[in-house]
Order: sequence, then C-alpha cells, then structure tokens
Amino acid sequence: MKYLLFLLSFTLFTPLFSYADTQPKQSIVFGVHSKTAPLEWRNNGVDQGFNIELMNRIGQMCNARILTRRKTFQQLLSDVHSPESDIDVIAIVSPVTIDRDLSQSDPIYATHAKAYTLQGKAFINGWHDLVGKRVAIKKGAFVDVYLSGQEQEFERIDVDLYETGFQLLIKGQVDVVLAENFVARRLLPFYPSIRSSSDPLIYGAFNFVTNGKNAPLMAKINEALRQLKLSGEYDKLVNKWFGTGREKVDLTTTQQKMLWLAILVSIISAFGMILTAYISASLRKRTLSLKSELVQRRKAEQQILSLSQQFQSVLNGIPHGVTIFNRRCECLWSNDKNNLLLKSPEFHFTQGQVFQLDDSLIEVLNEQKSLTADMSYHAQYWQLQIHPIAEDQAVILLEETTEQQALRQANNEASRLASLGELSAGVAHEINNPTGLIIHSIAFLNHALCDLKPAAHHYTQQNPFWSVAGLDPNQAIEELEISCATIDEGANRISRIVSDLKCYARPNIANKHRPMKLNEVVTVSLRLTANQIKLFNLTTHLQLPEPELMGDAQQLQQVLINLIQNACHASKPISDSIPSLITIETYTRDSDHYLTITDTGAGMDDATLKRITEPFFTTRRSSGGTGLGLSVCSRIIKEHNAQMQINSRLGKGTKISIRFPLITAITKQMPEQQSEQERTVSLETER
Repeated sequence: MKYLLFLLSFTLFTPLFSYADTQPKQSIVFGVHSKTAPLEWRNNGVDQGFNIELMNRIGQMCNARILTRRKTFQQLLSDVHSPESDIDVIAIVSPVTIDRDLSQSDPIYATHAKAYTLQGKAFINGWHDLVGKRVAIKKGAFVDVYLSGQEQEFERIDVDLYETGFQLLIKGQVDVVLAENFVARRLLPFYPSIRSSSDPLIYGAFNFVTNGKNAPLMAKINEALRQLKLSGEYDKLVNKWFGTGREKVDLTTTQQKMLWLAILVSIISAFGMILTAYISASLRKRTLSLKSELVQRRKAEQQILSLSQQFQSVLNGIPHGVTIFNRRCECLWSNDKNNLLLKSPEFHFTQGQVFQLDDSLIEVLNEQKSLTADMSYHAQYWQLQIHPIAEDQAVILLEETTEQQALRQANNEASRLASLGELSAGVAHEINNPTGLIIHSIAFLNHALCDLKPAAHHYTQQNPFWSVAGLDPNQAIEELEISCATIDEGANRISRIVSDLKCYARPNIANKHRPMKLNEVVTVSLRLTANQIKLFNLTTHLQLPEPELMGDAQQLQQVLINLIQNACHASKPISDSIPSLITIETYTRDSDHYLTITDTGAGMDDATLKRITEPFFTTRRSSGGTGLGLSVCSRIIKEHNAQMQINSRLGKGTKISIRFPLITAITKQMPEQQSEQERTVSLETER
C-alpha cells in the first residue's frame, strides 16, 4: 500500500517535477518563531513541525531549497514588511474575514482565538462581557489585525507574547487574555491557575505570507499547495501532525531518552543493591533503638499536639479580638474577631483623632511601650491595647466596651436623678413654710371680711359716695372674698403638690405594702404631671367605689407617672391638626383590678416591643432618654404580684394594662411569702 501511494504521488506530480527540474535551483528563506508543537519547534537542534514539513514539500515541488531561520515574532513581522529583508516567507494566522496587507497564500490550517481568565472567574459569553475589562492582546497577532480600526469598549493592553499576557493575568495586571488556540494549549500546563473561559471569539487560518516583491513566489507556493491538497498529500500531513486532535510528539527522541534513562536506572539499581546490602547490616543494629526512640517521640508529639490544640482552643474562645502583627503591618495570627475595625477609617479615638494602625504599631515597637486607648466606631465603644512581644512583633487586643460605657452613663444619670430627688425634697420643704403662712393669713383675712361687712354697710349709709379701690364697697368686699378664696385654693393646691412630691421622693421601704386606693394613685399622678398633660386631650374613667388593693402608693405613682410621660412623648399636642387623646381608666373585671392608659400616638413595631422592658433600651437616646423607665416599672409591677400587658400598632397608638389581684388574694399571698414563685410580665403585640 505504501509503495502504491508513492507511485500515485509520483505519477501526479511528474509534470510539476519535470518542470521544476528544468529550472535553476533557488533558495527560499522560511522564517519561524513558534515553540509550539505541532506547528513548528526545534528538537535536538533540528527544526520540525507541520509548517516546516509543508514548506519543505512545497520547496521540492518548486525546485527550491528551503532555509529555515528562527527569529522572534516581532522581528519576523518587521522583516516580512521590508523588501530588503532576508526573510522570504513566514507562516502566520490571519482572521478569516480580513486579509493582511501582505501577499498571502491559501489557508493552511484553521484555528481560533478565545478568552482566558483565572480559575473561578465568570464565563465570557461574548464581546459584551469584555466591556470595562483590561484585555491583553499580542501585538501583530491575528487578534490585533481583527481589532484594528474597530472601536473597543475595553482597555487594551499590548504584549509581545501570549506568555507575557498570561504572566500579567496571574499578577492581576490584566483581567482577560485573548490568545490563539495552539499557543494557549502549550502554555496552559505551565500556568494551572489559568483556564479557557469562552467559546471561540475570532476564527482564523494559518497562511504563508510574504512582501509585495515576492508575489510571483507566492503564486508558485499557492500552486504547489493546491496540488498537494488535490493529491491528498496535504491530508496525510495534517493527519501525521494533528491526528485526532492530539499534539504531535517526537517518538524516536522519546524512545532514545527512555533507553538512556533505563540504562541509567539499571546502573543505579545495581549500585543500590550493593549499597543496600552494606547498609542493611548497620540498619539492623539501629532498628531496636530507633523503634524505642520513635515511641518516645510519638508520645512527646502527641503531648505537644494536645497542648497546642488546648492553647489554640483557649485563644479562639477568647471573646475579644487577639491579633499578632509584625513591623510591616502583616497579620501573623488572629482569632478573627473584629479585625476589620483596625483598618476602618471610621474607627477612631474617643477624643476624635484618626487611628492609623501602621503608625501606632511602629510607635509601640520603637518605644517598646504598650498603648491602651478608648476607641469608638459608629455607636460602639472599644478598648484597644497594643503590647510589644518582640522587637518586630506586637499583639493587639480589641475589647468591646459599649455595655460598660452605657452602664457608666446610666450610673451618672441615676446619680443626677438621685441628687435631683434630694434637691426636690428640700425645695418642697422650703415651699411648705411660705405656703403655710399664706393659708394662715388668708384664713385671718376671711374672718376679718366677715366682721367688716356690717361696718362697711353702716358707713355706706352715712357716706353714700364712699368707695373701696374705686369700687362700690359691697362689690369690693365681694371681690375681696373671691380673691381670698382663690388664694386659699391655690395655696392648698401648692400644699398638696408639695406633699405628693415629698412622698414621691421619700426612700422606698421594700415589702411594706398597705391597703390603698387605685383612684388616689391616678389623682396624685395627674397632679404631678399637670404641666405635661395640659397640652393633650385627657380623659379619665375612674370606677366608683374605688378599687382597693395592697401595695405601695408611692411606687405605683412612679409607674403611672412614667407611663403618662411616655404617652405624652409618643403623642402630638392639641395644636396639631389631629389632636391626640390620652385615656386613663380604673375598673374591676373577673375578680381583678385594672389600671389602663391609652394613647393615639406613634405606636411601636415588633422589634421595639420585644425589648421595651430591657434596661438602657430606649428610642429617645438623642433626646435624653435613659432606657430605665419601663425597666423600673416592670420591677415594681412584679413586686406587686401584678402583670403588665402592652398592645401597640405603628401609627395607631399604644394601650398598657396593669392587672392587680383583689385585696383578698393579695392578703393570702403576700410578696414576701412567694419569693420563689415565678412572676411574669406578658408582652403581647396586637396583630
């Protein structure tokens, strides 16, 4: 079969050979640059590959000797454009839709270019996915020719080689490399972090190209190339070098290498056997001692591993951030808690200075002195500690102190409130003295007016034109009586308010509950909050006869005053278009007494309702709220064996109901007798 094919080829090309043999022998300089199998590469000093063998076969048919010269791709591009170049022909890829300016042959072999990215990046579905990206393109390659003169919506990075583009891709200096298929297949084994990430974007074909002066030569090359295709010899070359898609390898060279390798391995094996026999004797002597030493080492390693795991567990379990940095601000170890704060621009000293991690580390390491500072981040507070542990290493401890800061502020607020309570008690005592004088004097004036009435009437009969303060004597006496009554009523009101205030400020004696009336608690609380509730529509529905229960009136007044103030804060004053309504009720139902306060204010959402009785939780922090009011109210209500229910809807208002057991039930089960009994406050949200 082989001889038959040779004879057929000889018959087909006899006319061409006959013509070629009559021509003088000439040389064609074929420039090559690729190191890519199976196209063209050098092995053991011999240039081989599909392009080179095809060109040699064309040279035989053209009666020309093929001289192969290897240069860089950029040099070949420059040379082939110059009429004075020593390079006649090169093999190069051209886009299938665009011809180069040079004289080129028919297509030799098809190829394509596609996008290559780092592993894990998104798939490139088309040119639109390259918009805004940095794309590496080999200067002068067929991708460059295809894109020339076209507007590009990506940032183009020119490189001399596709390998240069892959190196830039790994360094993160480009996002995508557009590379020709055969070259990329050779490079990918050396760059495992890069992968093909698109379907073919540009189709091209290998062509032989030359400059304009060699156009007749290119005509001969094309004629020979077409004869090879017609004869089937071109297909044999394609099958030889490309097969079913595998790259061609030099089997002869590989076999020679494997033979020499086998001989070398045999020599080494023989030497190894001799050496093994010599070493085995000495190894046997050390086997027992090594076994014993190995056992000891394993025990020591197990102990060290156990200790290391315990130490690591302790460090990871620390609730605060622990991080070790070196002088270059590189993190050496961390338990990964709040490390991002250290480099956040919003993390600063409580005095307002900006925190710079690099500067602080260098300062601590240079001075070998620890740094402790209070920091803030948004609404959080942190304590930062930096301690040097070596000349070039420091440990950073980061602890959140938001709760401690809140407790400190709450303690200061409580101290101010306590001082204010003592001051108000003193002021109330001082007001009582002049108020008593006013009441005593008004009583004297009322008695005096009663005695002056007959005398004034008698004197008026004698002197009809007599007047008092410009008024008729009888009318003047009536005005004086009204004024005295008004002054007496105001003084008594001042006295009641001062008395209520003194009772409210008086220290509470726990578990000293006495019979009391619920309506009286409401009346006193309204007097103490009169200045606030005058801006709202207030309605009271107090049951008669008054509900009675065992409790501390002063503490319950504190609860109701706090609830009234909260209702006022959540509602709008009367001056608004829709006035707010605050309703206070007392009633008895199902053997229990109830005290309710209802407002038509802003209401609360579910998240607020869940935390409404937590200490220091408040929605009015910016306006002076401390978050202690409802927490204290909840404690007082529990001490009275009562339950508080809160129903609220955003924009609809809030209703708070406090349920007290009847006096008989409380008598049987006093608070001091049920210290172990669970007392709950139910918070229910109206849906």
